[in-house]
Amino acid sequence: MTDLKTLLERVQSWPEEAQDELVAVANQIESELRGRDYLATREELQIIDAAMASIDVGNVASEAEIKAAFARFRSA
Repeated sequence: MTDLKTLLERVQSWPEEAQDELVAVANQIESELRGRDYLATREELQIIDAAMASIDVGNVASEAEIKAAFARFRSA
C-alpha cells in the first residue's frame, strides 16, 4: 500500500493529460473488477470508426506484411 500512496503523491505533479490517462486506466480496472462491461471512450470509438472505414475502402495489410510484422514482434 505504501507504493500506491507514494505513487499517488507523485501523480499530483504530472501533467494534467497524464493524470487523466491514469484516471481512465484506473476506472477501466475498477469496472472490470466489478464485472461491468467496458465502455469505450469517444476517442477509442473514433479510432475504431476510422479503422473500419479504412478497411471498407480496401486499406488492409497483405499477408506478407502481416507475416513481416509478426516476425518483427517475435524477434523483439
